[in-house]
Amino acid sequence: MAVKGTDLVKLMPKKQGCKDCGFPTCFAFAMKLATGGTEVSACPHLSDEVREQVEELLAPPIRPVTIGTGEKAVLIGDEEVMYRHEKTFFHQPGIGVLVTDTEDPNEQERKIKAAEEMQFIWIGRTLKADLAVLQCASGDKGKFAGLVKRAVEINDALPLVLMADTIDILLAGLEACGKDKKPLLYAVTKENIDEAISKLGGAEVPLAVKAGSLEKIADLTEKLKEAGVQDLVIDPGSRKMWDAVRDQILIRRAALKQGFKPLGYPTITFPCQMADNPRTELAAATALLTRYGGIICLSDLSEDVLFPLVVLRMNIYTDPRVPMAVEAKIYELNQPTDNSPVLLTTNFALTYFSVANEIEATKVPAYLAIQDTEGLSVLTSWSAGKFNGETAGEFIKKSGIEDKTKNRKIVIPGLLARIRGELEDELPGWEIVIGPREAAGISSFLPELAGKA
Repeated sequence: MAVKGTDLVKLMPKKQGCKDCGFPTCFAFAMKLATGGTEVSACPHLSDEVREQVEELLAPPIRPVTIGTGEKAVLIGDEEVMYRHEKTFFHQPGIGVLVTDTEDPNEQERKIKAAEEMQFIWIGRTLKADLAVLQCASGDKGKFAGLVKRAVEINDALPLVLMADTIDILLAGLEACGKDKKPLLYAVTKENIDEAISKLGGAEVPLAVKAGSLEKIADLTEKLKEAGVQDLVIDPGSRKMWDAVRDQILIRRAALKQGFKPLGYPTITFPCQMADNPRTELAAATALLTRYGGIICLSDLSEDVLFPLVVLRMNIYTDPRVPMAVEAKIYELNQPTDNSPVLLTTNFALTYFSVANEIEATKVPAYLAIQDTEGLSVLTSWSAGKFNGETAGEFIKKSGIEDKTKNRKIVIPGLLARIRGELEDELPGWEIVIGPREAAGISSFLPELAGKA
């Protein structure tokens, strides 16, 4: 639950008129602090004890945890809402593939490479898996360390989850890849927690916590936090799909609605252990992705499983408050010449890709002029005053298209035939052609237009 400014006011030093924090009163400082507009350190008069108390109150309800380093690091947690429409979801779950040390070396290499190389371009974005989950199934410390080293050699930037039944084997894996890789170590349990605190407490890498119930998970996370271990990922141990979904909902609700800190951590889930065939595994992964799973571990990566999963993830984890948009500029399709026509539309991503794909399919060279409408579609941007004769004319003048083509024809969307007169006034010397109402009509319209040129 979000902390209230009034709760913070009670902890302020109440030094009248000091203004050392940059605010006129302690009340103003507390209110700004509650909304993230300033830092606790801005007040030099808070005692260490009170400062720690304030920082605890301000801590996100679900702790952010980073696995790996660099541009490919996976950040999970730090969520604020139960439902996307309330605000947005911030950090998409990491999708990982399970690789065991008992598998054939060629199979191990194939899976690890697929985590990076199996990619899909979808409305201008590259969608792919994120992690390799390396499991010691043999119980052999040396064999597991060898798998970890091999994974690093194949792709040293790929974030890793290291899984083993004993702390010593986890330490061997950690030594093989290095603490600087920041792998997630799985798992701390009731049986090994004291050993984990002793041997892994100072490793400064995230730890996964596993137990058979949420109550037992809470006990473990509290004990680890008291020992100074902060970056935790939790696994309630449920391995039936609907039990797992239920636990994910209860964990999120406890953290966000009840402010229950012992469950305020991201989760790791294992659809790979909930199904015996790819279709059922995909169903489990989909259910857990839509219900707050922080890491989704699959048994393998195949295009028919990974593609629908990463598209669903993109759809859920895009900000509903911000339309998906592409860069506003002139796009050259099918190698246009100085006699190629110009088609004009908005920078709403779905509009751009629908139109661009249809133009490319015709093989007709053309320029696609994409105007900045803040990601709004054709009719929406027109009704908002962002796409009309005046704005389109100004964009065309500044775009430089007049230097690229002698063909003075601009095709506008058929839905906006009404702006034709305005645009003719803005662009004297240009012929304004009314195009199809839908992108699908370009396949017949554009070749006919080119034939008349």
